[in-house]
Amino acid sequence: MSHHAVPADVDACGDLDEDALRTGQLAALSSLEGLGQRRLGALLVRHRPDELVRCIADGTVALHDDGWRMARSDVARWRAELGDDVVTTWAQRCRSLGVRAVTPDDDEFPRAVRLDERPPPVLFVDGAMPPESMRHVAIVGTRNATSRGREFARQLGRELATSGVVVVSGLARGIDAAAHLGALDAPDVPLVGVIGNGHGAPYPRSNAALWDEVAARGAVLGEWPPGTPPDAFRFPLRNRIVAALAEVVIVVESRETGGSLITALAAAERGLTVMAVPGDPRARSSRGTNELIRDGAVPVTSTDDVLAAMSLCARPGRIRSVDPRPRPRGVEADVFERVRAVPCTLDQLVTELGITISGAAMAVARLERTGWVRELDGWFEVVADHREPAR
Repeated sequence: MSHHAVPADVDACGDLDEDALRTGQLAALSSLEGLGQRRLGALLVRHRPDELVRCIADGTVALHDDGWRMARSDVARWRAELGDDVVTTWAQRCRSLGVRAVTPDDDEFPRAVRLDERPPPVLFVDGAMPPESMRHVAIVGTRNATSRGREFARQLGRELATSGVVVVSGLARGIDAAAHLGALDAPDVPLVGVIGNGHGAPYPRSNAALWDEVAARGAVLGEWPPGTPPDAFRFPLRNRIVAALAEVVIVVESRETGGSLITALAAAERGLTVMAVPGDPRARSSRGTNELIRDGAVPVTSTDDVLAAMSLCARPGRIRSVDPRPRPRGVEADVFERVRAVPCTLDQLVTELGITISGAAMAVARLERTGWVRELDGWFEVVADHREPAR
C-alpha cells in the first residue's frame, strides 16, 4: 500500500462494515487542519466521502471547487494527514465510542438542522435521535448558576419531559446539566445533548456520567470528530445547533454576555420563540434574562408558560379576541410601526429605534411568526390584507 493509499472496502479493513468505513472517512475529513466546515460541506455536495478522501490522498482534488480556493501547500499537508490506515483508525475509534457520522443526505440527520441556513456538513452522533414528530425545547443558561436557577431548570426539564417534550441542551455545567437531570427524572422520554467538542473526552469532566445517561436515553451529538478539544470558538457554533433543534429556547439564567444569549439570538434569527426567566434585577445571573424580556422575550414563571407558548395546553380564563393573532406590544409595537411606515432592514431598526440587535431580531421574528410582517431579501414589510393591531 502506498503512503497515501486509503482503505476502500471491507476486505482491506478487517471487520469494518460500509457504515463504519463511511464514518471513518467523514471523521478523517473533518479532522483535516484548515479544511474548515464550510469548505468541507461544499466538497461533500460534489463528492461522496470515499471519493473525496481518495481525491485528497492522491492529490487530484481540484484547487478551485465551487468558489473555494485551496492552496497547494494545504493539499500537500492534507495528503500527509491521510496516510496509511488513517480511515481505518478513525473508523475503529468511532466504533469503540459508539459514534457514527451522518450528513444532510442521511435520513437520520435532523431535518430542522438540515434546513438551517448554516447546516454542519457532518454530525457525529452517540445514541438515537428522537422521532422528528416529537416537540423539542432547548433549556440553556449560565454555567455559574445559582441554586435557585438550577432547581428551576431541573423542574422545567422534568415537567416538560413528563409532558412528552424532548429537552435539548448543551451539556455544560450549571443550567444545562440541571435541565437534563430533570428530563432524566421523567421515564422513557428521549433527550438531546449538543456538544462543542469531540466525543470520547467529556467536557466538563464532571458531566461524564451525564453524557452517558443522555446518550443512553437519546442522543449526544456534535459537528467535531472524536477527541476534538473544547476550544472556545466551537461553542457559539454548537449553540446554533441547539437553537436549530428546538422550537422554543428558554434562558433560565444569564449574565449580560454569554453563550446562552448567543443561543437566544440564534433562535430569534430563525423565527423561534425565545423565553426567559425573570430574576432579581440586582443579581448578575439575571441581568441577561431580564434584558431578553425587555427586548421582547416571553417571560417564564412556570412550565405552563412554556406549554402554552407551544399550544400544548390552554390557560383558563383567557378571552379569545376577534383577531387570534397576538397584538404587538412594547418593542414589537415600535418595530411594527416603523415597518408599516416604510420597509426597512434589521440594521435600520437598530439605528432608528435605538434598540439592541438581539431586541430587533426577536421582535421581527415574533412579528413574522404571528403574521404581521414578512422578510424579503433582508427587508421587512407589513403583510398585506391583515388588520392592523389596535393602538
